[in-house]
Amino acid sequence: MYHHRLTALLLVAALVLSGCAGASQDNGDEGSSSTAQVSSTADGGTMTESDSDLFTQQDYETGYDEGSAAHIQLEGTSAQADTDAVEISDGTVTITDEGTYLLSGNWEGMVLVDADKDDQIQLVLDGVSISNASSAALYVRQADHVYVTTAAGTENQLSNGGEYVAIDDNNIDAVLFSKDDLTLNGEGALSITAQAGHGVVSKDSLVITSGIYDVTAASHGFSGKDSIAIAGGTFTIQSGKDGIQAENDEDASLGFLHILDGTFAITAEGDGLSGGSYLQIEGGSYTLTTGGGSQAAVQEGPFTASQTEDSVSTKGIKAAGDLTIQGGEFVINSADDAVHSNANLLVSGGTFEIATGDDGFHADTNVTISDGCTIDITESYEGIEGLTVDITGGQITLVSSDDGLNAAGGNDQSGMGGRWGGDPFGADADAYIHISGGILYLDASGDGIDSNGDLTVSGGELYLSGPDNGGNGALDYGGEAVVTGGTVIAAGASQMAQNFGADSTQGVMLVTFDRQEAGSTVTLTDESGQELLSWAPGKAFDSVVISCPELEVGGTYTVTAGTAETTITLDSLVYGSNRGMGGGFGGGRGPGGGGRGALPEDGQQPSDGGFGAPPDGQQPGVPGGEEPPTDLNGGGQPAEMPAQ
Repeated sequence: MYHHRLTALLLVAALVLSGCAGASQDNGDEGSSSTAQVSSTADGGTMTESDSDLFTQQDYETGYDEGSAAHIQLEGTSAQADTDAVEISDGTVTITDEGTYLLSGNWEGMVLVDADKDDQIQLVLDGVSISNASSAALYVRQADHVYVTTAAGTENQLSNGGEYVAIDDNNIDAVLFSKDDLTLNGEGALSITAQAGHGVVSKDSLVITSGIYDVTAASHGFSGKDSIAIAGGTFTIQSGKDGIQAENDEDASLGFLHILDGTFAITAEGDGLSGGSYLQIEGGSYTLTTGGGSQAAVQEGPFTASQTEDSVSTKGIKAAGDLTIQGGEFVINSADDAVHSNANLLVSGGTFEIATGDDGFHADTNVTISDGCTIDITESYEGIEGLTVDITGGQITLVSSDDGLNAAGGNDQSGMGGRWGGDPFGADADAYIHISGGILYLDASGDGIDSNGDLTVSGGELYLSGPDNGGNGALDYGGEAVVTGGTVIAAGASQMAQNFGADSTQGVMLVTFDRQEAGSTVTLTDESGQELLSWAPGKAFDSVVISCPELEVGGTYTVTAGTAETTITLDSLVYGSNRGMGGGFGGGRGPGGGGRGALPEDGQQPSDGGFGAPPDGQQPGVPGGEEPPTDLNGGGQPAEMPAQ
């Protein structure tokens, strides 16, 4: 059995980074021997396996000896076989002994494998078409392991007519249904049509190493109970539920999905790829459309229909446990989250083009994005969300209708229980966002960065086009915020603007000014006229937070924003206080930021260009002296929803 040969080491440890391990076929008896880092949620730890634990050499073997193979010729409602190990009766061709069987022709009925428990059987599909009006076309009732190989250059079809009539105690519900370990490989093509039920189901392990597959299924395209491991192949899947799903309700360490390589075009009414335990992807090319795509997410105020508890999950890639992506090319258009983990999410490689009706990347616990990633989120509700978010590298461009980066407590309930549960106005000591590397371009209509706990920037480059409404801020945090390195330009509305705090070790300034139109360039120059920073936010703005390594205490700098200009001398590392209501109810901070942002010394207020202190009688940071907005949503609700 597959799970008997699977060796798993469970470690009670944090999710760790690992290098990309490519899929390569070894000609030795044990298959590939490279080590792949994967994860399991049996105890929140990490599982380490080598490729040889997932694949044997036999899984990769597509050759066969035609001379020694048993031949089965299918002829509509009759069949011929040249071996006593094949029984033909009442529309069923039954294979009873181990060996290689070469099938060709057309058959209206079932091909059944019913051998001894220790028998290994190879079925070679050599231009075969099998259709069964009332059950599986190919059914593995018993064997040790069955290998289904498509012969080179052949096209093969398996289909079901729309119902499954019980023939034994097993709940047959797929065109290709196996009770034991099943491997698909080959150099030919296999088309599967399931008018009812699933395309392929293994109640043990399912391994795919090569072949071309075109699956149309009323339910799941491919489903494995113990696991699905894919080393290669070309897949076109249209499914009424998940495209590829691994799930085991009896053993939390099983039901995992592991993909080394392959080309996948999946259109699913459910999830594209789903792992009931962990899910790991190391390479491949993926075009995933789920739930009708991002345009199908029905907006109901700040909520999305895809997020109700009893609705169908329509995520692009989903793991009930840890999710690790080490490489690959992804184009995802999903009604719900594009990439989702109920535990930890680690992305250490790959290119992503994402449009989603909910989150681009979501983890209930930690999201880590490291160097080697290129991420482009063109449409999302929230761009990247987790209880904790670590960004250590990569290039990230995202557009969000709510928060760009969000560190929040609870599960994936944007606008539902996770948003309003507990104390919606309080800080969360467990939540944080830490940016230590990478290049980020964030365009957010909610808060640009929203942490219910701490916010730290220690490296990388952050260019943030934040909200142009007064109910949100470019930066919003409920704990402490410090900048110790890197480059930051965060532009947005001034009413809720927050600066980094006094514990910062790199110079930073928060300045406000008259409203500037979208596309107006923000430039920072030193007293010699050298340009230190320059960037044009994509939204209108009237405040900006600027930090870079060149800012020094005692230095004099000129900030230009569109038509506004001012000169500032830094008497301390932190210039400019939090504005307005201090981060949108993020922790009860009033004007001045509760001491987190240092006020400019006497005589250090900017002198021109619309910057600086408001005229007498005006609210700080609010153009024209308007009161901070308190009812943008109607019904007396606060202007900014409590951060998730």
